[in-house]
Amino acid sequence: MSQITVRYFAAAAEAAGVAEEQIDLGPAPSLDRLRAHLSERYGTDMARVLRAGSFLVDGTVRRDGGALLEASPVVDVLPPFAGG
Repeated sequence: MSQITVRYFAAAAEAAGVAEEQIDLGPAPSLDRLRAHLSERYGTDMARVLRAGSFLVDGTVRRDGGALLEASPVVDVLPPFAGG
């Protein structure tokens, strides 16, 4: 079992309807698998956030969606931010 703590912020939290949850992506979890899971589970609003937003994995911005996630990571789903 690969439990991942997923925390949602702003538009991501609105699309998910929760601020945080535990997700089991099975063996070899990756950001690509998480992205697909969230898009399927929460629909077009979440898919839009994921296309324009970013992931923060244990405090580090991750862009390589195919990279495997370490055991029990915390993944923040961040919408795009405006301003400077």
